Amino acid sequence: MWKIILAVLWTSLFSLGNTALADSLTLHSNWQFSKYGSDEWLPATVPGTVHQDLMALGKLPDPFYGMNEKEIQWVEDEDWLYRTSFMLSEEQLAHQEIFLVFDGLDTYADVSLNGVCILKANNMFVGYRVPVKHVLRSGENKLLIRFRSPIREAMPQWETNGFIYPAANDHRAERVSIFTRKAPYSYGWDWGIRMVTCGIWRPVCLEFANQAEIEDYFVCQQSVTSDRAEVDNRLEIRNLGNEIREAQVKVTYAYGQEESRSVEQTVRLQPGLNTVSLPLTIESPHLWMPNGWGEAALYDFRASVCMDGETVASQQHRIGLRSIRVVNEEDSLGMSFYFEVNGIPMFAKGTNLIPSDALLPRVTRERYVRLLEDVQAANMNMIRVWGGGVYEDDALYEEADKRGILVWQDFMFACTPYPHDPAFLKQVSEEVVYNIKRLRNHASLAMWCGNNEVGEGMKYWGWKRKYGPEIYQQLADGYDILFRKLLPEKVKELDPGRFYLESSPYEANWGRPESWKRGDSHNWGTWYGQKPFESLDTEIPRFMSEFGFQSFPEMKTIHSFATPEDYDMESPVMNAHQKSSIGNFLIKKTMGLYYPVPEKFEDLVYLGLVLQGHGMRQGMEAHRRNRPYCMGSLIWQLNDSWPVVSWSAIDYFGNWKALHYQSRRAFAPVLVDAIREGDKLRYYVMSDVLKTKDVVLQMELMNFKGKVLRRHQVEGKLPVNSSVVFYEEDWNQAFAACDTTTSFIHMTLKDRHGREILSDEVYYPALPKSQHLPQAKISCKMKKKNGAYELTLKSDQLARDVFIEIPVQGVRFSDNFFDLLPGVSRKILVTSGDGCALEDLTVNIRQLGDICSIEHE
Repeated sequence: MWKIILAVLWTSLFSLGNTALADSLTLHSNWQFSKYGSDEWLPATVPGTVHQDLMALGKLPDPFYGMNEKEIQWVEDEDWLYRTSFMLSEEQLAHQEIFLVFDGLDTYADVSLNGVCILKANNMFVGYRVPVKHVLRSGENKLLIRFRSPIREAMPQWETNGFIYPAANDHRAERVSIFTRKAPYSYGWDWGIRMVTCGIWRPVCLEFANQAEIEDYFVCQQSVTSDRAEVDNRLEIRNLGNEIREAQVKVTYAYGQEESRSVEQTVRLQPGLNTVSLPLTIESPHLWMPNGWGEAALYDFRASVCMDGETVASQQHRIGLRSIRVVNEEDSLGMSFYFEVNGIPMFAKGTNLIPSDALLPRVTRERYVRLLEDVQAANMNMIRVWGGGVYEDDALYEEADKRGILVWQDFMFACTPYPHDPAFLKQVSEEVVYNIKRLRNHASLAMWCGNNEVGEGMKYWGWKRKYGPEIYQQLADGYDILFRKLLPEKVKELDPGRFYLESSPYEANWGRPESWKRGDSHNWGTWYGQKPFESLDTEIPRFMSEFGFQSFPEMKTIHSFATPEDYDMESPVMNAHQKSSIGNFLIKKTMGLYYPVPEKFEDLVYLGLVLQGHGMRQGMEAHRRNRPYCMGSLIWQLNDSWPVVSWSAIDYFGNWKALHYQSRRAFAPVLVDAIREGDKLRYYVMSDVLKTKDVVLQMELMNFKGKVLRRHQVEGKLPVNSSVVFYEEDWNQAFAACDTTTSFIHMTLKDRHGREILSDEVYYPALPKSQHLPQAKISCKMKKKNGAYELTLKSDQLARDVFIEIPVQGVRFSDNFFDLLPGVSRKILVTSGDGCALEDLTVNIRQLGDICSIEHE
């Protein structure tokens, strides 16, 4: 029997990310689901997916475990029904209009309410707002949704298309993903499980309205400087009545605890949709600044509509006043690409974001908060929301706003051409309008990008040769219509002034270094090109928007999907969690260039993490050294959607890999970086700070036992928002009469008075596989402290790449994967990922010398 809900929640509705003044009834309770054609109805969770509901009932195994991915594929070929009922009173039905609001339906969905088909949905990326007053009843109302199989729905197009699109990441012979506006990664990717979901994946509610409603509120920043901000408040107001009504439209704004100010206007609202503009000027505004440059200042803006002295509708936004300009211009070196924030060129330090879960409703605000905290903690100022996933939830952009993290936003197209028939273009147009309006008020939104790598594919991936001139021309026509016409026109219309990039990379291809002089680049030379990491020192783009190298997650994450019998890089389970065709082979091949390759699986996992961290750091530092020619370094990738071998810096459970710790070091506000260039050892100081100061660079040549062989220092000025060669010396002289296999240079940059350490780094003149590393004896003292643990580590000899391993998922360390210098103690704070107290920790400490010293014996 269907259960009946009797709760009415009088609350603020978050629609399109904005707060609306409306009564609403959430419809998240008493749902049931059934496989189409079956009489069995089972309890369901909304928001959710059919996979989650089947798993909760034990009718589907954990898709992430072992090789269970194969066991879940039948779900995508079925249709599924979801139903609920809810009660309405006469008082509720008396509202002038009632809307059924779906923030997200995945994907092909027929919605029936009280026997009337009110919606046929076909796009996962849009929300739907359907007027339903005319079909609602006093008392019980019944809602039924039929989700049609996205595979069978698109199969007729696949069968009649005449050719198969090169959607190589679609892990099924019938590559139908191309026809459906649904998250591409759910069909599989080179890091992703194939889990083609369906369900009510975002909230659903009823909204009650009287007299008028604000359908959209855009705070258009027309001009922003430190002296003045010119803002146009653009509103779309719907008069729900059949007569012209007079209304007072008011915009109030305030910063923090400062006194609020307002502007208002009396308007005559015609029946239906009305547009209203309320311009205002803010003198000496508090500017929103990127992470590392100052406060990400946010104003509270609120628009309201009053009729007969009563507020009948309102929306509010948190607005960061700032100017962001993407400088993409021809110059003497090619074509620039960089971000200028509030008139200041900014070196972009950041990462690429993929969806945080294969089951998207699992991605809570708490997970977004943690992820953006991790981005901020790594000294990053930018994330790229990649085009093979989803337009993320409002929570991600809100957290980015708070933390000064710029967002490069792709539209959801990746790695293949797309159809351009009228029905498909209509879906895309609706999707683009919806998401531009939803996201354009965020201070963090820095730009729009048409697609990921489709432009590169058209030029360099052999599609013209594969398909021939006639079909290739169809693909090229579709590309032009989508990415050179439809998308830029919508951005210009709905988000004027925001930069639009047709495709990323702009012109570059990693196999053609000469093309890196123009726009942004993706460099996959160290992966698909199997080049050494040293290539990153010389293959410098104007802006690096993707580059990466894989690693396994740490052992506690591997434990979550494998047993000890599977602990072999080529076991069936490991290969099921390695989606790159050359992955495990290349990890070991590249490892052999720098390290002795161990045989024990656990050692390979640890050393692979170290390899990824140091190799990627080499690229990040190379990009920073070469500013202003290069003005950005975005690593691939930040996160994982399931426990997997991948390019991520943070694994599925929130554990930082060595890569994220090395990113934090490479992206430090001030960094000393030594590198051999020819016969010179050059010490670069790279600084993102906006003020200079007198500084001293101290260099100590030491051996692994801590003996100082030579010490000298150099005074100078801290560079402002730039990179400079602070000091250089002859390389041979720097290590004269010294065994380079047992020594290193310890570099410390301090302010002139020595009170503040700005950077503390080491330089090794020999590769790890050539070093004679000791098996250092590391002492570890543990102290419990307010639900956390403080570890104090010390060693009388150098311990490289110290990894503190604790078998608790998501545990946080103040530092990890670090070099413990001889005689120098390090305090490490260990906290839980969820804020709970930690109890009885088991600590295992690994170091590079445990592997390298054995190999040298």
